[in-house]
Formats: sequence, structure tokens, C-alpha cells
Amino acid sequence: MASKKERGKYINSIPTNMEMGFTSIVSMLRDTVRGNPKRNPAQPIPFKQAAFTARTEADQPQVTWFGHSAFLLELEGRRLLFDPMFAKSPSPVPIFGGKRYSGSLPLEPEDFPQLDAIILSHDHYDHLHKGSILKLRQKTNRFIVPLGVGSRLRSWGIDPAQITEHDWWEELELFQLKLTCTPARHFSGRGLLDRNSTLWSSWVIAGERHKVFYSGDSGYGPHFKEIGERYGPFDLTLMECGQYDERWAAIHMMPEETVQAHLDVQGRLLIPVHWGAFTLAFHDWYDPIERAMKAAKERGVTLAAPHIGETVVAGSGVYPAAPWWRG
Repeated sequence: MASKKERGKYINSIPTNMEMGFTSIVSMLRDTVRGNPKRNPAQPIPFKQAAFTARTEADQPQVTWFGHSAFLLELEGRRLLFDPMFAKSPSPVPIFGGKRYSGSLPLEPEDFPQLDAIILSHDHYDHLHKGSILKLRQKTNRFIVPLGVGSRLRSWGIDPAQITEHDWWEELELFQLKLTCTPARHFSGRGLLDRNSTLWSSWVIAGERHKVFYSGDSGYGPHFKEIGERYGPFDLTLMECGQYDERWAAIHMMPEETVQAHLDVQGRLLIPVHWGAFTLAFHDWYDPIERAMKAAKERGVTLAAPHIGETVVAGSGVYPAAPWWRG
């Protein structure tokens, strides 16, 4: 079923309460005042320098993670860059947004190879950054986004002919790949008056031999099982895992739910994302990967935990799992 609107605003496919009650607001103020020294790393975290050679027809999907939810997918000779947020801060007002854990990037936007497309999951500042898009605009002639998000790009001078906007369950062909814009359980907006004026999504990327799933930002819900039934199994999933809290559990999964969502879509290899770059919640900065690894072990799920900038080859059977975040 395609996305729905109420009073001109997009809504989730199941009831999703995003309002904070008085008790929640008070508890958040308490947590802010109390502080947590482990919300941020004590020093810049290590990363791998990323480098990309000539395109290959590699038999297996390859992913290079850049922290938070930005990653480059190489699949059957094509290069797709997802949610390329490369700013130093996740906030439109950097002084209040904190700093990127790694300090610098494994690869600067202007040094990226040519891309077949840039694909976005939604318009929040920690996923869509104007400066990053403008630095990357010469690297591709195709931007693939959920409904309404194209207006952000057009306002920044991106050629409208290069942008395609898609609804949930809409499929599109990109060379020999088939991409599907699939549901997520989240929200959108970049200001006080535009909440849910654009759509949010997950993405299915299917080649002739392999398939990959990216969750985007999402609370747990039945859409994962439906995606698995329609498009699974997947060689690789990149699942949101970080910036969670019981007070907003409807729009961001807990790590244990991340593992369950991976099972729901029928994934083989799991790479947790949406962590390792910025502090947007109150949990310890490394808590997402620790909890996800524990849950994955308990559920018999194969999980990769790469350094930022490290390339993971799905199906290789050898995946990074050393706890580099423990220092």
C-alpha cells in the first residue's frame, strides 16, 4: 500500500505516537542536567582511510560505512551513495549539535569516485546536509529520494531532471539494478512548521544476483516482515541501531529490535548503522554496537562491525568484529 496523508501530512502505516508528555520532558531535562560522560568518546575514534579503485563486477555486495547512516554500496558494477551527511555536526546550529566522533572523514566528498546515484531516506539534518550535497553534485547525475524530498534538492540548485521522487512500494530501474522505495516508521521535517511534509523510507536494492536492504530511520514495526516476504532474503542489511530511547521508541529501534528487524526481512549479514558519529540520545556512545552484538549472538545472526571507512564484502565469510570502540 502506498503512503497515506492526513490533513496534508504523511503518516506512518501504524499508529505512531511522537508526542512527549510532561513526565517524559521532565525526565529528559533531568538526564540533560545529570549528564553522562560516556555519551561521547574520550578521544577521536579511529577510522580507516577509504580508497576506491576502478569499478569491478564483484560477485558480492561491498559496503563502506562513513559513520552514522552514510555508506557507499558497490553492487554488480554500480556505486550508490546513501544518506551522505558529511558535516562536522548533525545540527543546523553546530554549536549546539556536538562534533563528529572521528574528527575528520575517511574520504572527503570532493574525493569520491563517480557515482551512479545518491539515494536519500528522509530529510532530517543528520541524513541530508546541504554542504555535502553541493560538494557531491558533480559526482553523479541521479538523485533518488522519497516523495517531497526533491524540493530540498531543487532549492539548492540541483537540476530537477536529475531527481526522481518515489512513494512506498514504488519500483524503479537503475541500469541493471531494481530499487524499491519501501516503508519505514519515522517522521520528517527540517523546521518548526514542516513536520511530515515529506516522506521517509527504507530501500531495497536488487541486482541480478544479490539483494541489499537499508532500513533508513525507523521504529520497529510489521513493515519489516512485509518487506522480507515481498523481497527477501537479503545478502546484506544495513539497519538503524543508535540514538534510541524508551521515550521515543516508536521512531527509533532498540538494538535488540534491530536484530529482530534483520530477521524479519530475512537478512544474512547485518551491519548496524546510525551510530558511531554523533550524539543524539542519552545512551553511552558505544552502547548500540555492544547490545546489537550481544543480541545477534543470542539469535544466531552474523554481524559485521567495521571501522568507519572500512569496506565489508558480503558473502566473504570473514567480517570485522573486533571491539575497536573499546579503545
